[in-house]
Amino acid sequence: MKEKLLVSACLLGENCKYSGGNNYCSDVEKLRKRFEIISVCPEQLGGLPTPRVPAERVGDMVLTREGQDVTEAFQRGAEKTLAIARAEGIAGAVFQVRSPSCGHGMIYDGTFSGRLIPGKGVTAELLEKNGVKICGSTQIRALLSKEGDA
Repeated sequence: MKEKLLVSACLLGENCKYSGGNNYCSDVEKLRKRFEIISVCPEQLGGLPTPRVPAERVGDMVLTREGQDVTEAFQRGAEKTLAIARAEGIAGAVFQVRSPSCGHGMIYDGTFSGRLIPGKGVTAELLEKNGVKICGSTQIRALLSKEGDA
């Protein structure tokens, strides 16, 4: 029986990114050798449409480029993602980097200028607080090489 791993839906090619596109990553497919993949998009789970106005985290809030506060939707998506993780017995997640929901390590600074700052997305932060290990999409090859699947 394979361990279960949450993966950002956009990395699997699902068109759920704010722009309506995706962040397909072929390395994610290699994870299927070892893990059962559970696809999630916290922003859609929180009720946000696709496409949608870009949003960035500003402290504890998430604001769109137009200044709309979408924090509640991001929190709702994070809670639903945590519920899935608990129900499925998930111990780890591979998430899209820099995202206001999934980012881990570095996120956009809230100015929509492309500048990065240390931080975590709303979902990544909640999952990590609840014992789920988060791996950014840029770390997949290192994860695979540790497992001998690269």
